[in-house]
Amino acid sequence: MVKGKKYQTYASSGVDIDKANQLIDEVRPVINKTKRLGADIDIGGFGGIFDIKALNYEDPLIVSSTDGVGTKLLLAIENNEFKTIGIDLVAMCVNDLIVQGAEPLFFLDYFATGSLSKDIAKMVISSIAEGCLESNCALIGGETAEMPDFYEDNHFDLAGFCVGAVERKKLLPKIVSVNDEIIGIKSSGIHSNGYSLVRKLINKSKVSLSSKSSFSNSTY
Repeated sequence: MVKGKKYQTYASSGVDIDKANQLIDEVRPVINKTKRLGADIDIGGFGGIFDIKALNYEDPLIVSSTDGVGTKLLLAIENNEFKTIGIDLVAMCVNDLIVQGAEPLFFLDYFATGSLSKDIAKMVISSIAEGCLESNCALIGGETAEMPDFYEDNHFDLAGFCVGAVERKKLLPKIVSVNDEIIGIKSSGIHSNGYSLVRKLINKSKVSLSSKSSFSNSTY
């Protein structure tokens, strides 16, 4: 090294690979809980592996889906609430599989931020793992991207990718016929669609999200 010369490193540009590797080590126990038949989870590699033969399908079709949680993520960031947003992410992808009759098999996530906060990332990834557990879907990989200058301070983006399988003869939708029964299930809330409108209504009405809502016993 030349005396007095200041060298630039990847870390000095705002990308801390060591911190990202520490994050992987710290979330590994949570992710390992999502292990299911066909998935031998060992995160940190270049690609996740799933053995579909282990499920004994006869004539399977592979169904895949990718999605995010839209601007609902802004509400999570603004209110410092990250314990459920990962469940939302998994649900957005898994729902698109099950409506076609597919069984969710494995999930991968993409977490992109300007500067990595291990605490926030751990909460988000733990939430994703919880969503996978609820869906019997293995979290077999993902990507944590640190991109200085691309995202505002304390902001991040999330995306998910899910793969499932269905026997060819059970693929949905089917043709609806006379005398078929239709089952309606009441929605538990707004879920993760339409939040650009929701946020606009919140801002226009000046409501506080911590106030008691006008349509339930909980807060907005």
